Amino acid sequence: MKFLLIMHMNPQVWDALSQEQREEVMNGHGAFMETIKKSGEMLGTTALADPSQSAVVRLRRGMPAVTDGPYLEAKEYLGGYYLVECDSRERALELAALIPDASVPGLGIEVRPVVFAG
Repeated sequence: MKFLLIMHMNPQVWDALSQEQREEVMNGHGAFMETIKKSGEMLGTTALADPSQSAVVRLRRGMPAVTDGPYLEAKEYLGGYYLVECDSRERALELAALIPDASVPGLGIEVRPVVFAG
């Protein structure tokens, strides 16, 4: 089964961490990636830029209308994800708990099954 382990970012929570705490989280991702590579469960990972660097495209009367910034104003945003393949939802939850962001109060990892991938 494939699962997306979605890392939600909250800039207020992140900014409240000390530099040492932020480095611990960032360095922990290297160890997590090694773990899921060794187990053969890692299919891929992506880190996303801050939403201030995004744009939203909508068609209006057949013409693209582009606005800067995220789709919605929110205090949390998608920071990145890991795509994993493992035997069960329980194992996906175990893997999510190993992601260092999960240990930071105010942050969390969403575990969502993948129903289609092209």
